[in-house]
This record gives sequence, C-alpha cells and structure tokens, in this order.
Amino acid sequence: MISGPSGVGKSTVVKKLLSISPKLKLSISATTRPPRPTELHNRDYHFITDEEFFDREKKGLFLEWAQVHGYYYGTPKEFIADELEKNHAVVSEVDVQGAASIKEAVSLGKIKGSAVFIFLIPPSVDILAFRLRRRKTENEEVVNYRLRAAIAELQVMEKYDYIVVNDKVDSASEKIKAIINVEKERVLLN
Repeated sequence: MISGPSGVGKSTVVKKLLSISPKLKLSISATTRPPRPTELHNRDYHFITDEEFFDREKKGLFLEWAQVHGYYYGTPKEFIADELEKNHAVVSEVDVQGAASIKEAVSLGKIKGSAVFIFLIPPSVDILAFRLRRRKTENEEVVNYRLRAAIAELQVMEKYDYIVVNDKVDSASEKIKAIINVEKERVLLN
C-alpha cells in the first residue's frame, strides 16, 4: 500500500515501479473525481459516478473507501483477494484513511495475507507546492487546501512500515522495489 500527500508523485512512482517490476499487479482504485487531462478510465482509475460508487459500497465491493478532497475513492476488494490467493504481490495507491482501514482489516484477519505500508514524502513542502501548482488543473485555493491537508497527512507517516522520499522518480521506485523484495523474503521465512 503506497500513500502520501496529494502531489507527492504517487501515480508517477507507481507507474515507474510497475515498469521495473513487471510481476507486480496494480490494484486500480475507483473514484468519483473527474479524470485529469492525462488520465484514462480503467488505466489510472475506475472513474464512476457517485451513484455507482455508493451502489458498489452497499454491495461490499470495496476493501476500503473514503472521502478525500470532496471526492470518493475506493479499493476494489475482489481484485486484491484474487491476486493474493494466487500469491501475487499487489501494489495499490491509497490515501491515509484507506491505509488505516486496510491496516486494521489485516490486523483483525479480515484480509488473507499480509500488507506493507509505504509512505511517500516530498523532499520539502516547497517542492510539494511546486508540484501541485505545476498540475495546472487546480486553482490556487485548491492548491492551498491540498497543502494544508498534506501537512496534516505528514503527521501520520510514523504509522507506516516504510517512508520513502520521492526526490527522483527512478530512485524512489527502486527503493520501493527493494522494500517489496525484502518483504517477500520475510514472508517466505515466516
């Protein structure tokens, strides 16, 4: 599970990670937010309406879900369960609320298998602000809101198994790949 504040580069790092670790399976989250200009349905997210989201939630199809920045996000349960049953490693981008829900479900045995929680951080808040402004899809008010939220999210990073600085995409991706390899070995030894 990879979390981090908005604008830290989670999607970019995950895409790079998948390109250097082709055996990893990507769990694609569902969201009610509109796609950004470069995002595609069923590649980056499952973009769905509020009605579709709540229908899926009522049916228990999400491992976890949360409202983040005014939109709903959920992690589809069936895909992850199927891949874990096949002993495949799955990578998923989740917000801090979702990570907390998944961590609780794992600790209570509601999820078969294990999970590793990685928190991606920016080299500095100034760089995070630059990255958010570079998107050009959000106005200054939204950027400031996301920066305040990011500072709050950084307060929970000590609850994660690993913290990785996203100073450069290649470096951050390699670090996460190394973490996954170490954790696979640890699971095999237990």
